[in-house]
Amino acid sequence: MAGAKRRKKSVVWRKIHALRYEDIKLWCVRRLPILKWAPSYNLKENLIPDTVSGMMLAIQQVPQGLAFAVLSSVHPVFGLYGSLFPVILYAIFGMGRHVATGTFALTSLISANAVERLVSPASNNFTTSNNSGVLGLSEFEMQRIGVAAAVSFLGGIIQVAMFVLHLGSATFLLTEPVISAMTTGAATHVVTSQVKYLLGMKMPYISGPLGFFYIYAYIFENIKSVQLEALLLSLVSLVVLVLVKELNEKFKRKIKVVLPIDLILIIATSIGCYCADMEYTYGLAVVGHIPEGIPAPKAPSMNILSEVVTEAFGVALVGYVASLALAQGSAKQFKYSVDDNQELLAHGLSNVIPSFFFCIPSAAAMGRTALLYSTGAKTQCVLASIIVVGLKGMLMQFRDLKKYWNVDKIDWSIWVSTYVFTVCFAANVGLLYGVVCTIVIVIFRFQSFSPCIGYRAKTLSLKNMKEVECEFKTEADCESLQQVKIVSVNNPLVFLNAKKFHRDLIRIIQKDSASTQPHDDLNKCEQNTLLNPVSNGNCHGELSLQPCPNERCALILDCSGLTFFDYTGISVLLQICMDFKNRSIDVLLAHCKASLVKAMQYSGNLGSENPIFFESISSAIGAIHVNRNFRKLSDHDEV
Repeated sequence: MAGAKRRKKSVVWRKIHALRYEDIKLWCVRRLPILKWAPSYNLKENLIPDTVSGMMLAIQQVPQGLAFAVLSSVHPVFGLYGSLFPVILYAIFGMGRHVATGTFALTSLISANAVERLVSPASNNFTTSNNSGVLGLSEFEMQRIGVAAAVSFLGGIIQVAMFVLHLGSATFLLTEPVISAMTTGAATHVVTSQVKYLLGMKMPYISGPLGFFYIYAYIFENIKSVQLEALLLSLVSLVVLVLVKELNEKFKRKIKVVLPIDLILIIATSIGCYCADMEYTYGLAVVGHIPEGIPAPKAPSMNILSEVVTEAFGVALVGYVASLALAQGSAKQFKYSVDDNQELLAHGLSNVIPSFFFCIPSAAAMGRTALLYSTGAKTQCVLASIIVVGLKGMLMQFRDLKKYWNVDKIDWSIWVSTYVFTVCFAANVGLLYGVVCTIVIVIFRFQSFSPCIGYRAKTLSLKNMKEVECEFKTEADCESLQQVKIVSVNNPLVFLNAKKFHRDLIRIIQKDSASTQPHDDLNKCEQNTLLNPVSNGNCHGELSLQPCPNERCALILDCSGLTFFDYTGISVLLQICMDFKNRSIDVLLAHCKASLVKAMQYSGNLGSENPIFFESISSAIGAIHVNRNFRKLSDHDEV
């Protein structure tokens, strides 16, 4: 008896250990995405293309790293460090396969506020000629990077804390108009901060509320101090950068190697600066010598963390929002998923750990990679031109205003007001205003749906087909309808429930086998949005969307209950149409209001040869029959 108990206990312990091992393994794969994709990496197919792409991006990152370090008010060499360490960490913890982290204009500008406030040239706490012994830089430069590293450290800690609290699940509050307006406003701030370099003017650092207007007021008051040589060089640099980048974009399919105009321009102007001695002949401000090597790690200054809390929150929020938008965009384009909460951990660690290596705050941006570069003197007006041209994509978001106006004028007004708040105050203030404004407007517009958050759980329901069964009685019709699913949209489709709407529809398509559920349980299904195919007890059988070798499947969305929508809701509907089309599933919308049809037509190309909007479910099913009969006839003619 005792031996049996010991054996039984041993078996139990082995099961417990096996369970713990599986749990630990699952947790590691979930938190270290590199463990999932690295073992399946195809060296033969991907190594050479990835190496070539990495080298091209590394060449482009050299001048950008230098420029964003200057934007952050620290020595340019620290921008090169910021292009190395965050990239490595994000590759381990991040889920955006086509997104790399590194120096970023918006986070650099935010950290510059703390650097200029705490370590300004007017301070008497240091001597600029003293050598600190670290990379041969002065104590002044080391104090400045100390502040920037502290902002990066605390900003990363905030992001990790947000990850622990699972605040990534709250990203549905960040609508596309709010993100677009915030990033456009922040890009406007960055361009404004570079105007003094473009004009060759010496002016004090101006920030704070309405600082945008004070900067331009100062420039107009001191317009006579503009250096014509710097202005001419800036204009030439801007024209060359824009022209070559446009040509690269236009002929990218025909040329295998993109011309690294940023680096070429830096090298050309550096040689010209050295040969013509522009620093002394024309009085142009230059960056100076770039030291070589990587310093030993050192902890950021913990005694100033309390003084950089505002900038740290700005880096954490703005950097994460901009990075997540890029990650989600690449995931949508290349058909994979991104965990919003995991991205908080990835970017948090990409800020915390590099701060020990004198790195400025980082975030995701296209073309970010690692490379250390040592060179001679470089003019700051050229670096300013690189920053301005690099923000072209963000500034071009002004074109989205027409789209927002046509789809939902409320979203248009949110975009404009968020942009104004961002320009007048700061990016984090504009972001907070946009989120609060969006929530308040939704509450006031949907008072009849109380509470507004609660209806997220009842967005979809399976449609009873009794209303159409009388028109399709034949056996052939019944067979055809087995590949048709009708889903009813019962509530407004807005940013609060758009993601859940999309997930539920995807769940329908991904089911490998249809489950049978009594029709009496339909209400229960609606309440919990299980969206399992149901049998309604008639000849139609199970409404399954399984792949059919002879006929395309079809999904009909009954939009009679779609009382209101915003831009996010329309974007989700368009994405559903495109995603399901790629799965050989036709999406048809029934009971569509004129405003819905107009909004979807204005928002994007539906890419459908056949109509997708119908007055009723019966007309939609009739169109399905007509299209299928036409395809059968075409196939017969080909035979």
